[in-house]
Amino acid sequence: MNTTWKLQDAKAKFSKIVDDALKIGPQFVTRRGRKAVVVISAEEYENLVSNKPSFKEFLLSCPKMGEEFDIKRQQDLPRSIEF
Repeated sequence: MNTTWKLQDAKAKFSKIVDDALKIGPQFVTRRGRKAVVVISAEEYENLVSNKPSFKEFLLSCPKMGEEFDIKRQQDLPRSIEF
């Protein structure tokens, strides 16, 4: 099945592209030989944008460091600079 369409073909067959996006999956539209846009179903779009946690939820879900975790700084002296 064709999932990549030239822009002029996409304009002429937009209904088919929408039907294919619903039945088959994402439909890519190219402009001047490069991928420009993707037509996807509303359900797939909602899944993409709604399954992301908020920034706060993301930070809180990170692994926690135990109390035994010790951060040590390097004790190197700064390099000498000649004037």
